[in-house]
Amino acid sequence: MDVQPTAPILLFDSGFGGLTVLAELRRELPDAPVIYAADLAGIPYGEKTEAEVAARVAGLLGRLAERYHPRLICIACNTASTIALGMVRDVLETPIVGTVPAIKPAAELTRTGTIGLLGTAATIRQTYVDNLEAKFAQGKLLLRHAAPDLVAAAELKLRGGTPDPAIFTAAAEGLRRQARGEDIDTVVLACTHFPLVQDELAVAFGNKVQFIDGAQGIARRIAYLTQGQSFDRQDDDFAIVTGDGQVNEALLGGLERYGIGRILPL
Repeated sequence: MDVQPTAPILLFDSGFGGLTVLAELRRELPDAPVIYAADLAGIPYGEKTEAEVAARVAGLLGRLAERYHPRLICIACNTASTIALGMVRDVLETPIVGTVPAIKPAAELTRTGTIGLLGTAATIRQTYVDNLEAKFAQGKLLLRHAAPDLVAAAELKLRGGTPDPAIFTAAAEGLRRQARGEDIDTVVLACTHFPLVQDELAVAFGNKVQFIDGAQGIARRIAYLTQGQSFDRQDDDFAIVTGDGQVNEALLGGLERYGIGRILPL
């Protein structure tokens, strides 16, 4: 298939957590044109039913693919990927890259054999996560905790606000208070929003815990799938948002650091 050099890579998330993937993608493919899509009208996905998430993601990606003709779509959202990835691949001809919890590298890194996983409520209950645990973390203990407040904390931080430190303490305690939780030495950040508040989580967990997320692996996968293609990034990239966008100067300044120069409504 011939791909036009100006054809964009589309990154999709419920909010701006996918910027953590975009940061790694910039390192891999600095000349690639990117459109970032944030479904702010639908956030948070982690508190929705599987049927709601699947219908919303498939519908929005169908509209975006028809309008912008991306060379590749990345669902930069763990919740959307674990629920809707298969459905979207069935209905769209565009190559799709999903985001899954970094359980495999966490299992390779842990020294104690006890791994924590922070995600949304929808993500941590998925069979997909069970399968990753069974395949890659045999002989390890994986403790899961739903920390939906971290999504709002990350979005607030992007807009120049200061999240309540109690949010991060609660996330740490949600894992620590489980049986053998004190043995956790590696924490999987199973939501693309969570690395945006990794510094705050590090304070809450202490210096004996290392964090891992899937952004780097996703960027490498996108680079592999677009091998041999030409890129012509003629201008600053832009973001598309649903809903009122809740845009302020701090958010615009933050997006500029990722090469996003403007925000458009869907």
